[in-house]
Amino acid sequence: MQSTDDQYDYIVAGAGSAGCILANRLSTDAAKRVLLLEAGGRDWYPWVHVPVGYFKTLNNPITDWCYKTEPDQGLNGRAIDWPRGKTLGGSSSINGLLYIRGQREDYDHWRQLGNAGWSFDDVLPYFIRSEDQQNGSDQFHGSGGGLSVQNMRAKRDICEALIAAAEEVGVPRNNDFNGAEQEGAGYFQQTARNGRRCSTAVGFLNPVKSRPNLDIVTHALVEKVKINQRRARGITISVKGASHTYELKPGGEVILSAGTIGSPQILQLSGIGPGELLQDLETPVIKDLTGVGENLQDHLQIRTVFEVNVPTFNEEINSFLGRMKIGMQYVFTRGGPMSMGASQVCIFARSRPGLDTPDIQYHFQPLSADKPGIEMHPFPGITLSVCQLRPESKGRIQIKSSDPRAYPAIHPNYLASPTDQQTVVDSLKFTRRLVDTAALKPYVVREHLPGSGIETDEELLDSARNIAHTIYHPTSTCKMGADAMSVVDERLRVHGIVGLRVVDASIMPAIVSGNTNAPTIMIAEKASDMIIEDAKDHSIAV
Repeated sequence: MQSTDDQYDYIVAGAGSAGCILANRLSTDAAKRVLLLEAGGRDWYPWVHVPVGYFKTLNNPITDWCYKTEPDQGLNGRAIDWPRGKTLGGSSSINGLLYIRGQREDYDHWRQLGNAGWSFDDVLPYFIRSEDQQNGSDQFHGSGGGLSVQNMRAKRDICEALIAAAEEVGVPRNNDFNGAEQEGAGYFQQTARNGRRCSTAVGFLNPVKSRPNLDIVTHALVEKVKINQRRARGITISVKGASHTYELKPGGEVILSAGTIGSPQILQLSGIGPGELLQDLETPVIKDLTGVGENLQDHLQIRTVFEVNVPTFNEEINSFLGRMKIGMQYVFTRGGPMSMGASQVCIFARSRPGLDTPDIQYHFQPLSADKPGIEMHPFPGITLSVCQLRPESKGRIQIKSSDPRAYPAIHPNYLASPTDQQTVVDSLKFTRRLVDTAALKPYVVREHLPGSGIETDEELLDSARNIAHTIYHPTSTCKMGADAMSVVDERLRVHGIVGLRVVDASIMPAIVSGNTNAPTIMIAEKASDMIIEDAKDHSIAV
């Protein structure tokens, strides 16, 4: 017989952006036992807590799953890195700290797809609840929440030149991308507190981790969800190679918060997914659910780099004395380059006339490198990274083995749609319009990437295929809805399985128009209320 010490009301698989919030909210009721599982370790790696530390945490097996895509035709056959957080806080512990919610229309579209309770007016209270906004509370913002949202601490004059350039081409200045309107140019806000990263582990888990009804197990690789008679009964994990099973109490729930890659992988390993795929891998089919792992969407960034004639962070970072100065500035003031997130200036714009809302987003950095790391270009450089906000192309996640340690196949299927291809070309042309303005042109020496010799639409598209990378926003592989390809309903319950939910970015029916961490936090806030409400309804019914 299973020990009562191993029985829980809620088992949360994944202590990332969503899981830490669920652990906080669900353990508020002292009568409910909550188990939080994390495949990675504690967030003790020092660089996790320094905003610019993503240079050290990406592609680092201590903190990153270090996924890689399959060779992708849309990228001229290239396979690219897909970082995902593997530590308490998940990707909120290794991301660029940028706080963007998306457009009102994103969530209204979710509701139009049949997902009751997910319009913008429905979800705004959960954004507000989670937030501790430096600029104070109003109709769009909250104070006192677990997620600290603060203003940028490091700025350069060339940032202002870019904002002026945007205004010159008709994009208004915007001091709040999460307010009444998203369109515009201005500075990002960061999920930081006093110059340090505010991950969901810091903001939501640390304050409650000593609750006696909350257990946290790290280095716990989920092998599968135990299902009997179409009901989740528990979960099997592996810790240091040894398997262990935790059981649910009657009426309890397993909640997958393992992310856009991990959650569909766990479902497929548990026998929930495309029947043909599971049969080919000799995995017993518990529920033939075609949409598990399908509908994968991501923001593909085209990183354009320009040499400029003013100092950027390149020179400081490339110099030993410069790095010492940066380090001392951060130690004594919690400011300077080490307090920076992944980008400073954001632009939401329309790549072509006739669009109802912005369809491209810029992430601007007053530095440049071939990829995140300590080696900057040997010239003063700036990076104007642009991504399409609502790509039409969709990919998939599929397990390749019944072994939970084997990584699944990631097929992004980038740039498969003609609309996506044209948007990439238009966005590169828009970038050159920005650079050619009276505000920015005096600073620019030359175009380093993709290069001024790249001129025709065909050349621009081919160049984009060669230099594009993910901007780390995969979503939608367990999408919410009622159609044949949906995986969860509007209360995030897995179709056909009792006591099993998915709560993370994978449930988005369509990717949001912006960075995905804030929306994922909102999803977890809303889900926690629904889970608690459903538990009360169940107890009344019983």
